[in-house]
Amino acid sequence: MAYTKGFTLWFTGLSGSGKSTLADEISRRLNDRGIGHEVLDGDVVRTNLSKGLGFSREDRDTNIRRIGFVAELLTRNEVPVITAAISPYRAVREEVRHKIGKARFIEVFVDAGLDELVRRDVKGLYAKALHGEIKNFTGVSDPYEAPESPEIRIDTEIQTVTESADVVWEYLAQHGFITIEEPAAV
Repeated sequence: MAYTKGFTLWFTGLSGSGKSTLADEISRRLNDRGIGHEVLDGDVVRTNLSKGLGFSREDRDTNIRRIGFVAELLTRNEVPVITAAISPYRAVREEVRHKIGKARFIEVFVDAGLDELVRRDVKGLYAKALHGEIKNFTGVSDPYEAPESPEIRIDTEIQTVTESADVVWEYLAQHGFITIEEPAAV
């Protein structure tokens, strides 16, 4: 077996920072090594588990608590979990960390500056938010509280997806969550 215990990789960062892309790459690496796991993407969870919630602080916190609840259930049953959700408020992230357990919760801050996020935004949501057309947009008209001391910080303006995934992968190996093995031949 290539992992020793369940864990939660909690990718947090602004929209467009690269959370889902990085989560997908880590998921691919786990799949390549035959390691069962679950991915809880914020957009997918919001559509299925948190349908009907708005974007007030209370609704955002409820959404993150729901993701955290599922992650905690899976983690305690030795299933690796990857989450990718903006999770803008530090207090609710810390609440989830406490429930999952500090030893198994790995906060990954996926960072990029606003100018870069605007450049990457193919849907034009940042431009609309900056012009006041979208209200309560995290990082523009609604706050994002960056982690103060995440286990891992990724700067997607200077690190490629592969470099970023390597940092996360090495952290998992160094802390005994996985063993680095070559993928099984298919």
